[in-house]
Amino acid sequence: MGGLLIASALLPLSSASRNRIVPWLLSYAVGTLLGVALLALVPEALDQLAPAPVFGALLAGILGLFIVEKFVLWRHCHTEDCDVHDASATLILIGGALHNLADGAIIAAAVLVSVPLGISTALAVAAHQIPQEVGDFAILLNAGYSRQRALWLNAFSASSAVVGAIVVYAATETLPHTLPYLLALAAGSFLYVAMSDLIPGLHKGETIGTGAIRQILLIVAGVGTILAL
Repeated sequence: MGGLLIASALLPLSSASRNRIVPWLLSYAVGTLLGVALLALVPEALDQLAPAPVFGALLAGILGLFIVEKFVLWRHCHTEDCDVHDASATLILIGGALHNLADGAIIAAAVLVSVPLGISTALAVAAHQIPQEVGDFAILLNAGYSRQRALWLNAFSASSAVVGAIVVYAATETLPHTLPYLLALAAGSFLYVAMSDLIPGLHKGETIGTGAIRQILLIVAGVGTILAL
């Protein structure tokens, strides 16, 4: 919901301003996702499991997200120039609800380990949700929805995160040994999103120069934020 609120604050800006700011947010999101996955979630899982099952679960997270993206249209759209603008608004909202369901499960699993890990994970989720929500807003507005209705529909879609959190909490109460596997799965999903979705987008239109340096600095800032937490 934090990511959604910040994204909605960008709506009054012009399209050109949003398209200039969103790549900065993407760079920061890459840093937070990589930092949480490799410096927090994987080490925590390795403290509780042997390396083989941890990296097996991480691989399952990467492959699982790839399959979902192929067959359930779990897309990540960050600007108005988006490949899925011709898809129906309903499909966009369903895809967003599935995404938020998984994000809620990931945050709940991290919180059950420790509150600091939960905060770091929630920050990474929010940072990567901001540019995605901007893209979702653009799609709904282009489909003819009013700004107020687009906001409420996105908020309803985001509320599925609560369901994901409840499911994970219930599962870990009955199957406590599943928690490290969930952390490794979460790390795999974060790595997939950062490296297959966000990073390729950062390469578009950027060469060596001020923009590239800004991207690097923001990625480092995202990693640094996770280290500071």
